[in-house]
Formats: sequence, C-alpha cells, structure tokens
Amino acid sequence: MEASITLKKVGKLVGDKTILASLTFGIEKGSLVAIIGDNEAGKSMLLRVISGIEYQEYGQIFINGLDSQKRRNKAMLSLGFVPHELDLDPWLTLEENIRFIGMLYGESMETINTRMIQLSRELHITTYLKKMVKDISPGIIKKGMIIRALIHDPEILILDDPTAFMDAESYRQTWDLLLRFKKEKTIVYVSQSLQEVEEAHDRILVLEDGKIALDGSLDRLLGSTFEYHQFQIEFEDLTDELFMTLSKLPKVKNPSRIGHSIHFYGRERGVFFEVLNAAASSVMKDIRVKKLGLQDLMDAKYAKDGIH
Repeated sequence: MEASITLKKVGKLVGDKTILASLTFGIEKGSLVAIIGDNEAGKSMLLRVISGIEYQEYGQIFINGLDSQKRRNKAMLSLGFVPHELDLDPWLTLEENIRFIGMLYGESMETINTRMIQLSRELHITTYLKKMVKDISPGIIKKGMIIRALIHDPEILILDDPTAFMDAESYRQTWDLLLRFKKEKTIVYVSQSLQEVEEAHDRILVLEDGKIALDGSLDRLLGSTFEYHQFQIEFEDLTDELFMTLSKLPKVKNPSRIGHSIHFYGRERGVFFEVLNAAASSVMKDIRVKKLGLQDLMDAKYAKDGIH
C-alpha cells in the first residue's frame, strides 16, 4: 500500500546524545499507529521530527512522497500535530486560537467556522469556544488542540498523548472522533496508557533507546506468548514445599511467589486444573486468570527473555 510517512535512516542528536538512531520504516496511508516505550525512548522527539517541528541530523523523511526538508511547506500542509504540552495562547479565546491556525493554512473563515463548530460539537466543547484559554481546564484545552490540528483537514494526524489531562467521558468522546477518521486519515500517536493502545491500533511501534525494538499488531508482537494466560492463586498458607511442588509441574511456566500467592503462566487453561489438583489439600482464598496483554510485552522479562 501507499505510504503516508517514510523514514530513511533518520537520526536525531541533542548535544552529543543520540535520541533517534538510524530509523527506517514506513507508515501506510489510512493506518492507525501507536508508539510506546519508556520515558527516555525518544517517542515525543520522533513525532516532532516527523511533524517538522524538529530537524533530523541524518536521513530523510518523506510525507506523501515529498522530502520534508526540501519541500517543507507543501509537505507540512498534509500534517496536523498535537503536542503533549498545552500550548494554546492563554490570553486568546479557544476559538481565536483555532481560527488563527486555520488562517495560517489559508482556509477561508467560512470553512474554519464550519469545521470548528462541527468538531467542537463532537467533542462537546462548544460552550467553551468563547472562553479565554487561561480560564479553561487542561482536558478541554487538549480537545481544543485536537480541533486546531484538524482545522485544515490534514491527511495525516500526529498526536502526542491525545487524551492526556482528560477524564473518562472526554477520553471516550475524543476516541469516538479519532476513530471516525480511521482509514480516512493516517493517525500516529504516542500514549502512556497501554490499555489505550490495546484498544486503538492497527500497528504498534515499540521504541527503545531511539530504535524500533518491536513492530506489528498486538497479536503479532505477542507472537508465541499470545496463547499464554496468567494465573494467580492465593492460599491461606503457601508453604515452601507446596510452592516447589507446583513450580515443578511441567506446564507451569515462570512461577513466582508473593506472600501466600503463586503467580505463573500456562499456554493452556488446562494447566490451571493440574495445579488445583496438586494443591487439592490446601485452602485457596483467591483465584485469578487473565490473557496476556501489552503490559506483559513491555515487561523486559517477556519482551527480551520470553516465557520458558
């Protein structure tokens, strides 16, 4: 498929520190891509470089086939960017902030107002449009920033933690809007919430020390571990002898002990019944079973060493 964004050996330095290291990948048009990683992975910098806010020292970035440095103005017309930090002018109203950017992109006032009203209704913030930004809550400001990024109807939307500062209702409203644009626009976002990423992605990029450590859908990233389940059984008294007995069962993987609870992994749910049978004479207080998720993938033990 046609790529909206293509990176070729892109590197970014800050001082003498490498933030992005020779990144080469493409993002398909109309895809929803989530980027995750630890705080020093380079996630926000990657978004800023793609968006043209920061320049890379090495490599090339192509936006819809255009070199983002050689043909910057035309390439940037295709992009809408929402930074993590709240950056609206506090001494202007919400609608003045949005209109200003729309005019910079050459949109007519009629088009700007029509889009602004439509988007603000979808995000439930029409009553805040005429309020000064300094008097508005961070969650509402973030919604206003999303409208600002969409006001020129870009083909590509890049968001750094789009639901930061939002309550549960605003989170839902925001994702209802973003998912309406799925397939119509290319959406690339960074999130600190692994649950958010699990719920909304076509593809996940795991960034580690400025490099792509993992790339794919959640099912693909979990690979052979996807069929595993997590089990936790709390006993009234988990003795050393009982823990060793359960740990040695062939289908029990990576057993660990916390207080009177044993935590382990099993490829088949049937392992659970083998453990119950082996512990039949002991009193159990609590039992939990759940499928592996993104949090397990991000745990270094499973991302690097696997389950054995």
